[in-house]
Amino acid sequence: MCGRYAVTLPPDTYREFYGYPEQPNFPPRFNVAPTQPVPIVIEDKGDRHFMLVRWGFLPSWVKDPKDFPLVINARGETLQTKPTFKAALKRRRCIFLADGFYEWQRHGREKAPFLIRPRNRGPMPLAGLWETYADPSGGEIDTAAIVTTDANGTLSAVHDRMPVILSPDDIGAWLDVRDERADVMRLVRPCPEDWLDVVPVSSRVNKVENDDPGVQEPLSAPEAKPVEQTKRKAAKPRSTDEDEQGKLF
Repeated sequence: MCGRYAVTLPPDTYREFYGYPEQPNFPPRFNVAPTQPVPIVIEDKGDRHFMLVRWGFLPSWVKDPKDFPLVINARGETLQTKPTFKAALKRRRCIFLADGFYEWQRHGREKAPFLIRPRNRGPMPLAGLWETYADPSGGEIDTAAIVTTDANGTLSAVHDRMPVILSPDDIGAWLDVRDERADVMRLVRPCPEDWLDVVPVSSRVNKVENDDPGVQEPLSAPEAKPVEQTKRKAAKPRSTDEDEQGKLF
């Protein structure tokens, strides 16, 4: 899964790469966490646009968000079958602005964090789904989740899942929702192994408040430290399925 990521390149770099007209001025984020506002790219009638959404997908049919799990990832294998994602897969695909993400390698009861980023140090287009949720009082919130797939060979030593990372040539096909019959599932796959660098980083990244360049400094060897899990009060038992992930890692 993908539970933390980074958006550190200048806003103009993303604007030029994706071709949206908006000129947002946002600070670098080295440790983006679930439920926080995050930038995405969408396409509407052939034109691309920048949006800020909550990282945590809410389908429009949910009656009470308090009774719905925190959905930060959408498992690629279930996009076409789960009611949570079926409509968004056809009509509301997006790309998360990112240039790296974090994953944790298990060492018994401990976990060691790793930073995964493109070898070219450019934007990393993470495939996503978005949805506008309207509550009973008429309030609206835009939400999104990152699509995941099996890990490629580079990442498999750390974790068995990874985000779907699109090639520049596939960005247009993923964002274009005008033809609901288009076969976009062909894009839901691990990226080539030579696209990525994987380096161990400090367990400082485990804490949300550590949002600074230091969390990305490479270590000479993995640091295995106990990871504190974030507990969430639940109105009903939570599924351990990745699509209903209520924990940060």
